[in-house]
Amino acid sequence: MSIWFGNPTVEDLAQFRSNGVVGHLDIAFTEIGDDYIELTLPVSDKTLQPAGILHGGMSVVLAETACSVGATLTLDPDKQFAVGQEINANHIRPGTPGDTITARATPVSMGRSSQVWDIRLRNQDDKLVCISRCTMAIRDHA
Repeated sequence: MSIWFGNPTVEDLAQFRSNGVVGHLDIAFTEIGDDYIELTLPVSDKTLQPAGILHGGMSVVLAETACSVGATLTLDPDKQFAVGQEINANHIRPGTPGDTITARATPVSMGRSSQVWDIRLRNQDDKLVCISRCTMAIRDHA
C-alpha cells in the first residue's frame, strides 16, 4: 500500500527541480516506490571538496532533498506542508568524480506533527556512501 497522497509519478517531481540548489547540482528524481523515493546526484567539479572527493555537505543536501520531497508527497498540499527540523549524516566512503550517488529515502515514523526518514546514499556500484536520518516537522497552513 502506497504512503503517498494521490499517485505521484517521477514526471510530477519536475516541479521540485528549480533554479535553486536542486537544479544547480543536477539532482534528478529517478524513482518512486510504494514507500520510498530515489534521487541521484552526479559527482562533479560542482560537488567536490578540496581533497577532490564528494563534499559531505552535498550528501546532506541530497539526503534532505529526498526526505523533504518524500514528506511533502505524503501530505495534502492544501492542508499541510513539511519543513526540515533536524538532519544528521555518517559519511562511510568517499564519492569520486564520475560517480553517481543515489539516495533512497524511506519513512521510519509518520506521525501527525513530525516524520522521521532514513536516507541511504549509494554509489553506482551499490556501495554505501552515507547514512542519514532526517526529522521533518509537519505544519498546517494558516
